Amino acid sequence: MTGATSITVRVPLQIRRRPGRKTVVQPLPTAGADTAIPTRADPALVKALARAFRYQKLLDQGRYSSITEMAAGEKIDRGYLGRLLRLAVLAPDLVEGLLDGRHGADADLTRLMEPLPSEWGEQRAELASSRLPRSPGTPDATARGD
Repeated sequence: MTGATSITVRVPLQIRRRPGRKTVVQPLPTAGADTAIPTRADPALVKALARAFRYQKLLDQGRYSSITEMAAGEKIDRGYLGRLLRLAVLAPDLVEGLLDGRHGADADLTRLMEPLPSEWGEQRAELASSRLPRSPGTPDATARGD
């Protein structure tokens, strides 16, 4: 009989802190792999953005005539729905940065559901400390007159 042998398996990974939990971050795939590149976006924030745009679409299509009616129909709290719908009026480049995971610790879901200015330029200014970069070539809202 042969003696016992051991096998060492090394898995390159990192543990990052996300709001309220720790997340295991997988390494980027090799050049020839057919796997998707993992995102650094907060899953709760991505889900909230998706819900906000879905609910806004339902309002735009006339399926619900008010937030109160939608909250009853979707069986969610009216106050939560109102705060969630604020995400649907964020500047497009801010949404893109959030979905790409290019945001600072200040741009978490709790912060973004608080009242923000309706003008995109003012939103950018208020969230500047969150390091949400504007897309190259995106004019400032004040220059466009938004």
